[in-house]
Amino acid sequence: MAPPPRELVSDVISEILLRLPPDEPECLFRAALVCKPWLHTISDPAFVRRYRAFHGTPPLLGLVDTDPKINRGWSFRLVPTRAVPAFPFPAPDARCGLPLDCRHGRVLLEVRYICNAAAVFCAAAGCKHLDCHDGPFCVVLMIGDCSTNSMLATFYSSEIGAWSEEATWQGIGARQLYGRGALIGDEIYFMLSGNTGIIKYDWGKNCLSLVNPPPSAVYNNRVTLMMMECSLGLAGIEHSSLYLWSRRVSSEETAEWVQCRVIDLDTMMPMANPSDGASVFGFAEGVDVIFVRTLVGLFMMELKPGRVKESSQD
Repeated sequence: MAPPPRELVSDVISEILLRLPPDEPECLFRAALVCKPWLHTISDPAFVRRYRAFHGTPPLLGLVDTDPKINRGWSFRLVPTRAVPAFPFPAPDARCGLPLDCRHGRVLLEVRYICNAAAVFCAAAGCKHLDCHDGPFCVVLMIGDCSTNSMLATFYSSEIGAWSEEATWQGIGARQLYGRGALIGDEIYFMLSGNTGIIKYDWGKNCLSLVNPPPSAVYNNRVTLMMMECSLGLAGIEHSSLYLWSRRVSSEETAEWVQCRVIDLDTMMPMANPSDGASVFGFAEGVDVIFVRTLVGLFMMELKPGRVKESSQD
């Protein structure tokens, strides 16, 4: 009778598991079901840190679609961006909370309406955001005050366990912010409705200010703010072209908008109605992906390789 095969030493197993592809997350789940030693290895925090450091920036597996035109108000859906196996996702309702932001391993949910816009982010100094989901964090709230026609901003620090004093900017009433905020250093930016301006909140100095957007003649539709080359960027669609802008600050501290790219969407995705059927839906930080919604469906555009993939059909 042949002897049983020799077991692999734990270090070898760890090195094999370390090389499972992160864009196929089901591989780790299946490996964890093989035996208890493998489960202990995969669930070990030290292995998780090594796995993230080995593979670098995590892949984009999906997005949370909160468009009220599609999802009927206080509801949302998970839209996969890769061919991952289906998994149970409970039908959400208002009691689950509406996702406001997702960044650095955290999701910010609004259980009841209290603010116009919000953001959550890692507060650890010098962090590369590969394994910081259980570290210190901050939450920023932007609250419109109809009675004074002003916008209030405040931030929460998990390290202090308290909210900051409110910063105020007059002349901006309630319900006049839209889209996800763009995080640039110690500042976060939100777009005003009608693309009439951008409000900046510096939580380090706890102050608000206004930033002029690029020339409005370039876009009349929904736009999104994002980080572009370590500075504030903006993406908008006019007719069948995607315009990318970057806000450059000179050594004299003067800022100007520079048009970086113009991408012809006709050659990259089906446009059911180029004049009004396409708009920028959002941006994924760290992977340079822009989401574009058309009358045909929701598309994911990878800026660096210039690839487009349909994420869903509405």
